[in-house]
Amino acid sequence: MNRKKILISVFVAMLAAGSAQAQRVKGSDTLLPLTQELAEDYLEEHPEGEVIVTGGGSGVGIAALMENTTDIAMASRRIKFGEKMKFAEAGLEAREVIVAYDALAVVVNPSNPVTQLTREQLEDIFRGKITNWKEVGGEDRKIVVYSRETSSGTYEFFKESVLDNKNYMSSILSMPATGAIIQSVKQTKGAIGYIGLAYLNRYVKPLAVSYDGGEHYAVPSVETAADGSYPIVRPLYYYYDAAKEQTVSSFISYALSPVGQKSVLEQGFVPVRMENVVDGAADERSEVEECVHDAGVGDGGEAVQR
Repeated sequence: MNRKKILISVFVAMLAAGSAQAQRVKGSDTLLPLTQELAEDYLEEHPEGEVIVTGGGSGVGIAALMENTTDIAMASRRIKFGEKMKFAEAGLEAREVIVAYDALAVVVNPSNPVTQLTREQLEDIFRGKITNWKEVGGEDRKIVVYSRETSSGTYEFFKESVLDNKNYMSSILSMPATGAIIQSVKQTKGAIGYIGLAYLNRYVKPLAVSYDGGEHYAVPSVETAADGSYPIVRPLYYYYDAAKEQTVSSFISYALSPVGQKSVLEQGFVPVRMENVVDGAADERSEVEECVHDAGVGDGGEAVQR
C-alpha cells in the first residue's frame, strides 16, 4: 500500500450529495492507529474526500463532539450519564456504534520474572497496597505503577474492570499516551502498566491474568479475547450526532464492512463479528450492506442508542 503521511490527517471520501466534505474524527488514542489505517484504506476506494484524524483521549473526543469540533468521537469507554445530559442540553442526539473490541494488556519490564497475576493482586498493586514485587513471587524490588491520565477511556475501563471501581493510588504516575507507558515500562525494571493489545511489542512483557482467584490464567491475544478466556476486554466506540448521520455513515459503514473488519483484525483488535471477516472482494457490497444494517448505520437506520 502506498502510505500517506497521516500523523495529522488522512484523506477519506464522504457519502454526501454531490460534493466532498471534510470529516473530523477525534478522541481515543487506542483507536487512533486503527482509524488512521481504516481511513487510508478507504481513500483507495474514495479519493475525493478528506477526514482529519487526531487523538487526545476518549474524554477529549466526546467533549469535541459536544462542541461541534469533531464529527465522530472515538472512545474506548461508553459515554457517561453526565455527558449524555450535556448532549441533551445542547440539543444533540448521541448515536453509538461498536467498531471493534480490544484486550487490555497488563505489562511489565521484560526482565521481570513475574509472569501472572490475579485481578485481586492487580487491584492491590494499582491501589498501593502491594508495593514490592517479592509480595507476588518476584524479586525484592519496588513496584513502580504507571497509568493513563484521567481523560483516557482506558483509565476509566481499567478502574472499572480491574480495580472494581475503587480509586487508584494517589502516587500513581499518570502518562499522557500509551507510547509513554511503553517507554517508561521499558526503561524501569520495577514498572507495571497497562496498554491496548495492538500496542504490544518486544519492549514490554504482557502478564497472564486470572479473574477467578488463580484457577485459570490467560495471556492477552486476539484469540483469547475472542473466545472469552482473557478477561480484560472492552468494546471500542464511535459516537456521532444523529443530525450528521449522512455525513459519517459512509466511513462507519466501511469500518464495519468485512474488509474494514479484516483491517481491524490485522491491526491487533477483535472484529465485531469474526464470521464477517473475509478475504477478497467477492460479494463485498452485499456483505457491507448486511453488516451496516445489523449495526443500524446507513440509509434510514439508527445506531444503538444508550
